[in-house]
Amino acid sequence: MRITHKQNGFTIIEMLMALVILAMVMTAMAVALDASVINFKANESISKTSNAARAALLRMTTELRTAAAVATIGVGSGFDPADLSKCSLTAVDPDGSTRNIAYRFSAADHILYLDSGGNSYPLCKNVAAATFNRAIVPASNPVAVRNVRIVLTLTDDKGANPRIFAAAAVIRKNLN
Repeated sequence: MRITHKQNGFTIIEMLMALVILAMVMTAMAVALDASVINFKANESISKTSNAARAALLRMTTELRTAAAVATIGVGSGFDPADLSKCSLTAVDPDGSTRNIAYRFSAADHILYLDSGGNSYPLCKNVAAATFNRAIVPASNPVAVRNVRIVLTLTDDKGANPRIFAAAAVIRKNLN
């Protein structure tokens, strides 16, 4: 009579098959996780740029609304189209003092700058285009700017996914 012992455990073939299946599942999970991380970073970049643009637009429109004067460059015929990428104004501080400031777009480094007191401060990065369209007060002498429409085109860190932000500000001093 022959006695057989039943062995508990797995054969080597079963172990290899389990490892192959596990490797395929882990590879699929790694690919999905990598795609999620890439998507998260792109969305984070766009979100940061969008928030910076909104803050810059809020600052510009607030200062334009309360400005004592806005430069009329970019108004009328025969102006340089590059003039539309900057806006100069005289701001009135709470103490009544005035200061000259300018907002300008640099196409070379894709940054919107605030120039004030001889210093330049970057307001928003990843700017593909910026325009400041001015409308003048009809029959004003000297010519006065009534409102300014600001349009910013932003991209992500790689220069893709353009987004357009726009705002307008009416110069309260010139509402007559």
